Amino acid sequence: MAATTSLGTTAGTAAAEPVRRRPSRLRHLPAYSFVAPFFLVFGVFGLYPLGYTFWVSLHHWDRLSGDSGFAGLENFRELFADPDFYTATFNTFSIFLLSTAPQLALALGVAWLLDRRLRARTTWRALVLVPQYVSVVAVALVFSQLFGRDFGVVNWLLEQLGVIGSPIDWTADSWSSHLAIAFMVMWRWTGYNALIYLAAMQAVPRELYESAMVDGAGRLLTFRRITLPAIRPTLLFTVVISTIGGLQLFAEPMLFDQQGNAEGGTEHQFQTLTLMLFKYGFINNDAGYASAISWVLFLIIAVVAAVNALAVRRSGR
Repeated sequence: MAATTSLGTTAGTAAAEPVRRRPSRLRHLPAYSFVAPFFLVFGVFGLYPLGYTFWVSLHHWDRLSGDSGFAGLENFRELFADPDFYTATFNTFSIFLLSTAPQLALALGVAWLLDRRLRARTTWRALVLVPQYVSVVAVALVFSQLFGRDFGVVNWLLEQLGVIGSPIDWTADSWSSHLAIAFMVMWRWTGYNALIYLAAMQAVPRELYESAMVDGAGRLLTFRRITLPAIRPTLLFTVVISTIGGLQLFAEPMLFDQQGNAEGGTEHQFQTLTLMLFKYGFINNDAGYASAISWVLFLIIAVVAAVNALAVRRSGR
């Protein structure tokens, strides 16, 4: 009888254990309430516009008169048959590569210098953010004057150094306009990325550097072996963010064009994909075609950002 009671008690305990250990669903409700605003804002201002843009890209849609009928993939077919699209894609990647890679390398070097024991370190760190205080319109106007053909400082300096024999029309050719716009982007964003790198470098434990110095390692070796591996997540962040921003470049090429008509020069020599999108969406009022451009640009940015992120991660292995 005792054995039966014992077995019954054991069986009852085993059956009751899953009920006691089952977590309450209401217990996670506070955590869900904290993260819910992000998903709500992301859904309203992120997912919904993305889905609605795709819906518009499947229609003949005038920005003023509205929907004119279902078009299917016709806007995408016209886009991939448009030679201006390939010109704008080449310009976008050319300016992106000329500006982003040197910008991040220069920002890394500036951050490394600012991380050392310098006099007036706070002042130097504040000065690198000066380009962020200046309006992009003012930046474009100043650089347009610097790269002017007849009275530009850059042409005068190159002539004095004997690099060129006659003034360069920086807006006339692809390579010259891309280089001028790249300098504009580098000047504006190098200090911003340098401070991000500096913050990451200062989080590296100083004991690692002291141990390396005791072992006789130089500054360059400690930078390669200690600093770079330690700030790799920050490098990944800046690469992805710079990729997104570089492939969406709009203000600099728009203001560099003296005509201001989003054509990117007389022969579209520096028209980017965002300039092309602006032209069809807000000048030609063809919202369907502009939405197709925006979706193709979204896919390009997603693929390039993923490739860059994968490259940065694998470089540390």
